[in-house]
Amino acid sequence: MALKAAPIWGCAIIPNSHVSSPYLGSRLFGFASKWDCCCVSVLAQRAITPLEEDQPHSPGIEFDSAGADSETTMLHKDMIQLPKPLSAIHLSSSPDDGSKVRVAYQGIPGAFSESAALKAYPKCETVPCERFEETFKAVEQCLVDKAVLPIENSVAGSIHRNYDLLLRHRLHIVGEVQLAVNHCLLGLPGVQMEDIKRVLSHPQAHAQCETTLNNLGVVRVSADDTAGAAQIVASVGLKDTGAVASSRAAEIYGLDILAENIQDDEDNVTRFLILSREPIIPGTGRLYRTSIVFTLEDGPGLLFKALAVFALRGISLTKIESRPQRKRSLRVVDDSNRGSAKYFDYLFYIDFQASMADPRSQNALGHLQELATFLRVLGCYPIDLFF
Repeated sequence: MALKAAPIWGCAIIPNSHVSSPYLGSRLFGFASKWDCCCVSVLAQRAITPLEEDQPHSPGIEFDSAGADSETTMLHKDMIQLPKPLSAIHLSSSPDDGSKVRVAYQGIPGAFSESAALKAYPKCETVPCERFEETFKAVEQCLVDKAVLPIENSVAGSIHRNYDLLLRHRLHIVGEVQLAVNHCLLGLPGVQMEDIKRVLSHPQAHAQCETTLNNLGVVRVSADDTAGAAQIVASVGLKDTGAVASSRAAEIYGLDILAENIQDDEDNVTRFLILSREPIIPGTGRLYRTSIVFTLEDGPGLLFKALAVFALRGISLTKIESRPQRKRSLRVVDDSNRGSAKYFDYLFYIDFQASMADPRSQNALGHLQELATFLRVLGCYPIDLFF
């Protein structure tokens, strides 16, 4: 029996809803009232739950500056002019009225996330934020136009915290950026590689450069991020301390590049998402990716059936991620023969290669809606053809 499904994209007209969208009232972009571009009643009860606030972590790094050169203890002349990361106390400020696109990212100048923002918008004004949470809030409160968010790395895998934040906040994915990661060993001007006894960086950067660091026999010290490690080396001024960071960080903080491409895997790529307050209208003239999240009731073969709605229509899945639901992570299942058992209750994140303007996508999501207890379209956006 052929499945009939109305086109589904954007927001539904929900009675007594305060959610607004340029697509409200549009037949082309409308769908059944069970839908909402941001949530449905089921999600309000089961999926959208407050996330624990991450406490800013400052690495316990103590340096003895007695051996530091008096000249190297001075900050790089441009460092005092760098923008300070936004924190929660800045989110009540008025947005800048400049004509440039303002793009928020987590970290400080020189972070790989900033490089991703500049790749997506070469003339943008980048706005650093202390935490991933602040990048979402900066967009929501109109302090910036876009946010760039790392979602997965070819070596380290998915960044699970950001999957949780995508569900908690009501922003739309409007693009993606794939950025090659070039880890560099940085040191103070005049320092040689053999002088380095300890290296600061993010733990993931340490792990991705394990072979090089093992060969050097250095002590690894954790920092909040790679650019922050470079900033510490520049500001403390110890000649026996290096940092693993980007070449851009070396330029910003006045450090020398002692070695480039020190990562173990040459094909080290991080995929970033571009977030906005409003979705884009997808087309069919180029390759698009659509990201969704959904939940299912317990039952044999339900996940298989959910994935089959795409295979039946020749749609390729490019990403599958599952995350336990917060506040309702365990499901109790009764078995008359063996008593009760507890299982994780999952959210399923899926990326598939098709535009929402494609009737196959409309029909697939209409079919999936019949199986899912909750379904949300996170965004439909052009694929970044990384070369």
